Amino acid sequence: MTKRNTLLGLLLLFSGALFSQIPNGYYNSAEGLYGTALKQALHDIIDNHTSVTYQSLWTYFQTTDKKSNGKVWDMYSDVPGGTPAYEFTFVSDQCGSYNSEGDCYNREHSFPASWFDDSYPMYSDLFQLVPTDGYVNNRRSNYPFGKVGSATWTSTNGSKLGSSATSGYSGTVFEPIDAYKGDFARNYLYMATRYYTEDSGWPGSDMFNGSQPKPWAVTLLLQWHQLDPVSQKEIDRNNAVYTIQHNRNPFIDHPEYAVNIWSSNAGVEDPAEAQYQLRIYPNPASGKCFVNIPEGADAGNAEVSLYSITGQKVHTEAAVNNNTITIDLQKLTPGLYFVVLENGINAQQYRGKLLVR
Repeated sequence: MTKRNTLLGLLLLFSGALFSQIPNGYYNSAEGLYGTALKQALHDIIDNHTSVTYQSLWTYFQTTDKKSNGKVWDMYSDVPGGTPAYEFTFVSDQCGSYNSEGDCYNREHSFPASWFDDSYPMYSDLFQLVPTDGYVNNRRSNYPFGKVGSATWTSTNGSKLGSSATSGYSGTVFEPIDAYKGDFARNYLYMATRYYTEDSGWPGSDMFNGSQPKPWAVTLLLQWHQLDPVSQKEIDRNNAVYTIQHNRNPFIDHPEYAVNIWSSNAGVEDPAEAQYQLRIYPNPASGKCFVNIPEGADAGNAEVSLYSITGQKVHTEAAVNNNTITIDLQKLTPGLYFVVLENGINAQQYRGKLLVR
């Protein structure tokens, strides 16, 4: 077993919601679960949602995907923190025909409808349907998402179509801008969970076997999930969709569920090892946090390292003061991290998890 795979299994279940307005007890049946058992429990929680009509999406988008200026929130044209080349007005800019970017917006199946044979309720599920520029949507077609190596076409906001530079897949892929990669990744993880065991007859794709991501896609989705953490936009959208469909995207409410399901070691933690969990505070944190050196560890040789959910070491601290290590978080990207006490350990490895905001 590789060190990377071991680290991927270290994340434990966060308690409670960090940001979202989650109904009390909504995820109770998922507590303490990992791997397939967690996926099944989440499926049962979000199953049998209220299915809406495809036509009604034009109206619902005005609630779920509206910018603060009242314009359509199109992730294929928006420029976070900047000025997009164009913006759409609800209703009056609905497609229609189009010849170029900026002509109109339509209803994008971010998880292409051909992958599930145009069937319901998937066809109108708001968690994977978003308003996007019609022309860009057409260029994206039903290609998988992925990292583009050589682009054959680029949109005004930097979304790209071209040959894949994603390990494990060599075909054509579409790559949204970095600011929205996590949004689309969590859309896909939702689909894999909501329609788990309900995908009989789905044609699938180069990215998915039925509703389940292929190994290369799992790696990509977890990377995008980590690199672009849950935003306020997603939180607000999750809450808005809940009022319409009466189900939620678990990976927005609980980002750690993604690793707890799809990491290669999900579910192998021994409950008896709870004594080897690090005390990290505050958590969530920004700026800095503190790690207590547990009794039984050699504080003189202690070293704390942070790993991303993909197993990459991103930061190390070794200065101990009063049995505490202070971790400087200012250069870290917001997201979920494993915290591991690397040295000075008697018999066991001490570990924990940290959410950086």
